[in-house]
Amino acid sequence: MSRFGTLTQMRAFTAVLALVAIGAQLQRTFDAGALNPVNFFSYFTIQSNLIGVAVLLYLAVRAGAQRSGRVNWWRGAAAVYLTVTFFVVIFLLSHTDVGLQLPWVDVVLHKVVPVVIVADYLIDPPRTRLTISDGLLWLVYPLAWLGYTMIRGPIAGWYPYPFLDPADGGYGPVAVTVVAILIAGAVLCALYVWLANWRGAGRSPMASA
Repeated sequence: MSRFGTLTQMRAFTAVLALVAIGAQLQRTFDAGALNPVNFFSYFTIQSNLIGVAVLLYLAVRAGAQRSGRVNWWRGAAAVYLTVTFFVVIFLLSHTDVGLQLPWVDVVLHKVVPVVIVADYLIDPPRTRLTISDGLLWLVYPLAWLGYTMIRGPIAGWYPYPFLDPADGGYGPVAVTVVAILIAGAVLCALYVWLANWRGAGRSPMASA
């Protein structure tokens, strides 16, 4: 089997593993009598992983098919969102309960899927050039998620992450943290655009990937 056939298997396995992890956490929360479906699917971790799953499943099912610029755009978006998930957990949530009581689920959703998504992006880079405008558009979803979270938070009396809860110090620290994350996100967008164009420039399509 070629290494690109292996890549297809890795994509499918990782996508299924992520879905199993999300399902296991959903079941665990339900069994504990603490399931609020809206809250559960309001976590950026869950949403970014579902985006990653969709990308990986599409690439696995459509192995060998020519990819449109839209597919490459979504691959870059998934890489940015899951990189943010990876680093936010390390730097802001390392000692915080983020609703994932099962340790293996935490590892899969916060570590394994982000690493696989980024590795896949680098091993088999997009074949169409991306622009800075493409990268900036990747920020639309996080901004929409943030707006939704901050509007719903005081209504529902719940925030998915402590650093977004103004009760922990007011809106000042929340604003500083959010701006820092958005700046880091913008840098990541530029980085992934550059990496895609650098890695993909002048390379022939991988028919079996």
